[in-house]
Amino acid sequence: MTSTGPSDKDTLLAGHKQLAEFSYEKRPVIKGYNNRTLYVNVGSCRIVEKPVSEDMKAKFTGGKGFGLKLLWDAVTPQTQWNDPENEINIAMGPICGNTNYPGSGKSLVVSISPMTGIPIDSNVGGYFGPYLKFAGFDAIEVQGKAERDVMVFIDGDKGHVSIFEAPNEEVDSHVLAEQIMDMFARDEKDRKNVCSVTAGKGSEHAYLGCLNFSFYDERRKVARLKQAGRGGLGTILRDKKIKALVVRYSSLNAMSNNPADLATLQEAGLRLHREIITLDDQQCRMREIGTAHLTEIMDQYDLLPTHNFKFGSHPDSAGLNSHAFSAMVTHGLPDGCWYGCTMACAKAADGVELKSGPYKGHKVTIDGPEYETVAGCGSNIGVFNAATVMEINFYCDTYGLDTISFGTLTAFVMECWEKGILNAERTGGLELTWGNETAVLEMLHRIARGEGFGLVAGLGIRRMKKHFAEEFGADPKLLQDIGCECKGLEYSQYVSKESLAQQGGYSMALKGPQHDEAWLIFMDMVNNHIPTFEDKAEALYYFPLFRTWFGLQGLCKLPWNDVEPANNAETDEPAKVPEHVQNYVDIYNAVTGNNIDKAEIIKQSERVYNFQKVFCIRMGKGHRLGDWPPYRMMGPVTVEEYESRAERYDTQLKDLVGFDPTGKGTFEKLQALRVYRENRYDMLLDAVYKRKGWTKEGVPTVETLHGLGIDYPEVLEVVRPLLP
Repeated sequence: MTSTGPSDKDTLLAGHKQLAEFSYEKRPVIKGYNNRTLYVNVGSCRIVEKPVSEDMKAKFTGGKGFGLKLLWDAVTPQTQWNDPENEINIAMGPICGNTNYPGSGKSLVVSISPMTGIPIDSNVGGYFGPYLKFAGFDAIEVQGKAERDVMVFIDGDKGHVSIFEAPNEEVDSHVLAEQIMDMFARDEKDRKNVCSVTAGKGSEHAYLGCLNFSFYDERRKVARLKQAGRGGLGTILRDKKIKALVVRYSSLNAMSNNPADLATLQEAGLRLHREIITLDDQQCRMREIGTAHLTEIMDQYDLLPTHNFKFGSHPDSAGLNSHAFSAMVTHGLPDGCWYGCTMACAKAADGVELKSGPYKGHKVTIDGPEYETVAGCGSNIGVFNAATVMEINFYCDTYGLDTISFGTLTAFVMECWEKGILNAERTGGLELTWGNETAVLEMLHRIARGEGFGLVAGLGIRRMKKHFAEEFGADPKLLQDIGCECKGLEYSQYVSKESLAQQGGYSMALKGPQHDEAWLIFMDMVNNHIPTFEDKAEALYYFPLFRTWFGLQGLCKLPWNDVEPANNAETDEPAKVPEHVQNYVDIYNAVTGNNIDKAEIIKQSERVYNFQKVFCIRMGKGHRLGDWPPYRMMGPVTVEEYESRAERYDTQLKDLVGFDPTGKGTFEKLQALRVYRENRYDMLLDAVYKRKGWTKEGVPTVETLHGLGIDYPEVLEVVRPLLP
């Protein structure tokens, strides 16, 4: 990692013209809450604290719920992503920051997305959220647009917040994170107490910008980065001319949350620590390689996205399997992105020499890669070289670009090249053929520079579809079929063609197609545990709500089901991992002193979930049409795709559709299968909406909102005109 020297530090600090400051009373967290939030406007330089009401805690819980409520109050139905009133809200939850239970360091970021025009939420690890909480606030909402680059610094040790100009710091996150620690840490030991939120130069030119949350790795002596990746959050940060949000806090201990029942919290944590240590090596190998262990499993089940989701496996996939990446990352170090997490899945490779771009020849530490990056920036674009995926991973991170959107949009561009929509003249000389690693990296650098075809690619798939149709005469219907986005957000990295439930889990997700609402492929496709529409609807009711709960509390999803008790398969509902569900009930009650059960977990989530749905409708979207996927995510679009699995599809036509494929041409068979699958998806929408208490157009009813206690006048004002 690049670091500044003493003279550089002096130069940087000299440029910090103070624009505003605010002092607040330091007081301890009580049962997981501060009962106040921090408001910062970088345009007006206004800084205030706001109280958190009992109703807000009761109805919105924390984390994502707080972020959505603060954003709702700040914007109007006409607010665009780059309007000054749009906010970046970072909120934790009552469980966030405890060091007793693995996976308790998550923050939730909420804003109006430049990609979708609706609320986006993205969870992220690192230390910023927990430190901000212990510095004194349950959330920070950042509004306004500065005239020139600024930083916001929250000093949790002194109870002081300031806004100051930051003209001299770098922008790219791996450099800036180190500079921030140089500037604000008192000494080497204090570096672990300073963390930041940044976005690199790519966020200045593309809609798919991400946020980097830093934390200091004491053993590696470098700043590490975790991403709030989805929906263009980094783009918003740089549009507001915010170079960094910084927090310092140095008094962390096991009682920082002041839980109501520390003994129960510790007991639940010890149970899970023992499971991870005993079982992880035989189950998911998270401590060895993190989520990259999924690559060979997905390939085996024909679920690994390949060539823009056309295929689900590839003969060269071994080049991207977990063993290829395990050989690159450093082992034997505690790799959690928050204290006390024995899951330790935040892998990193050290001393990697870069082969391209502005940092060519630099030796750096590269975080990851996660499975989504391996699949999106590897197999889906025809790259089966682990070292290249690592380099793409590094540059996406430091430039502040979402690896999921980058991988999926690159795959779309490559298929457009394959079909003759793009050529070297239109791409500025980039030959974007499958697996062309050099061209992929050069396109990535051009996106970051805001140069040539990089500006086009940085628009994202939805805007590229319009551009290619208008400028190049491409067939809009074909572009719609192969452009793997929904609501404006690129799909994450699982082939959903053979799982109707996962098609719904992706496309009905409120923010756009992200796997963190529901991952039902194995339940649906492999194990056939949810065969009927009603079964699928129940799963698409329960799992998005249970997963939402992690985002209300400041929890990571991975300790829920990426390690399981040895007897989990013998339980009544193994997919829910009931022992771990009870753990969550126990730790929530232990922190807050409340007395909920597992049904109330779902109720807490259902309130926020329906509020978010109404929020999407308030912004002019969120209706049935927006929940439809591109056909590539439902079934085979091209003759090539059909014939790659001809036996499978012919059998389905005969056994499920009642269509005899004998003697029929592939195009005719494609059309018959498409009609069947689209009808099935339409029926799924009906079943899911009914189970969720929504109309056929996907609008929550007054009865649903009243039953959840969120029938506020401003909420009913949105839905009433749309109800039958």
